[in-house]
Amino acid sequence: MSVRLVAAAAVLVSAVVHLKLWFDGFRDQDVVGPAFMLNAVGGLVIAVLLVTWRHWVPAFLAVGFGASTLGAFVVATTVGLFGLHEHWVGAYVWIAAAAEVVAFVAGLTLLVRTVRTGRSSAVQSQHRPPLGRLHLH
Repeated sequence: MSVRLVAAAAVLVSAVVHLKLWFDGFRDQDVVGPAFMLNAVGGLVIAVLLVTWRHWVPAFLAVGFGASTLGAFVVATTVGLFGLHEHWVGAYVWIAAAAEVVAFVAGLTLLVRTVRTGRSSAVQSQHRPPLGRLHLH
């Protein structure tokens, strides 16, 4: 559960940073403004899914969220993105970038663990005996 919480916290931190930046003026950008709001809402949804649904899908979403969000920023800092050219300057930039790396790594770790163990549903229980070994007294 701890990796799941780390992934959820990382996704949520990135989402909050994007919401803050949206309020600070990015909302006025034609494409980037709606993308920042989508990032904030999507990050919140993914964070909630990570802590409430024990399935591989939320982990997969955390990996995609971290990779795509950080990837978009790297594009914006190198060649520009939708007319916006950003720089690796400021606390919010570094906080979001670190959170996105953590979201990617924690999500990938969780995804590998979930797929490897086959635990993809909260309905499954480690304490439930297989049907063939069920003994009634």
